[in-house]
Amino acid sequence: MKGKLKTLALGGAMLLALTGCGLAPSTGTVPASAPGTIQPLADLPDDAAVTVTSKSFTEQLLVGKIAVIALQTAGFEVTDLTNVPGSQPARELVVGNSANVLWEYTGTAWLTYLGREEPVIGAEEQWQAVHDEDAANGIHWGRPAPLNNTYAMAMNEEVSARLGITKLSELKDVDAADLTFCVDPEFNSRRDGLTPMLEKIGLQRGSDVPESNIGLYDVGAIYSATAAGACNFGEVFTTDGRIKALNLTVLEDDVQYFPSYNVAPMINAGFNEQWPQVGEIMGQIAPLLTDEALQDLNAQVDVEGREPADVAFEWMVQQGLVTEP
Repeated sequence: MKGKLKTLALGGAMLLALTGCGLAPSTGTVPASAPGTIQPLADLPDDAAVTVTSKSFTEQLLVGKIAVIALQTAGFEVTDLTNVPGSQPARELVVGNSANVLWEYTGTAWLTYLGREEPVIGAEEQWQAVHDEDAANGIHWGRPAPLNNTYAMAMNEEVSARLGITKLSELKDVDAADLTFCVDPEFNSRRDGLTPMLEKIGLQRGSDVPESNIGLYDVGAIYSATAAGACNFGEVFTTDGRIKALNLTVLEDDVQYFPSYNVAPMINAGFNEQWPQVGEIMGQIAPLLTDEALQDLNAQVDVEGREPADVAFEWMVQQGLVTEP
């Protein structure tokens, strides 16, 4: 295998730039891999190198390690700069080409980095808007994955079976006594939170949904509260591993209320021109990254306590992207 992995040190000016920001390559390792559907690239020069970055939460570590393993398998010399604390620092590494590729969320780019006040409706439309506008910042956006890490409403097994609903719009047909919600304080009050969601469906807060039907919880406590029946509908994030672990059922957002946060490869444009093969490899992976897949992978890390790199590698083997050496 030609590909190499750097995890402990960077050289020269890049090292100085990163240590000046308090950042250093990941000290973790990834399992050795052999080709699967990802094959070593023909005629790849010995100096073909790429730096992969990610943010520091579980899902980002998983997709970051997937990219590291994939590009190493393809023959690149890979520097693993995953586990960067914060969205803005991770993005700035790619903008400045101190890192080359980051799996990023379209909604985050649009609303946070590009400063737009309203999301674009539709996953494809949101990706296209980000793709077009971020080009001015020297960023190339590859095609998005189905994975959409956004808000949703979820039910436990008993409620799902009893009410028999599967879509957000069907909340308007539920008896008022059953319209009980567990939400966090921010979602309760924000202008794109609970009250406008109810209005979008055709429900009025205070009349159709009494204030006594709304319980406020810390974000992490909502999952267990919903599973325990403290409310019928809990605010969740669609790829959270606790959805699978607690057997929660997510309502389909058929009214397109929640913003699209599809993950896609965000690549420095200059680097992409030099090494378009990197984007092509990310394009092999993206269609396989679904909400259901990440619920399972996130649960293995957050619930079972496994290492992200091991979970990422096993998933890639199962998908046929790589094989065990």
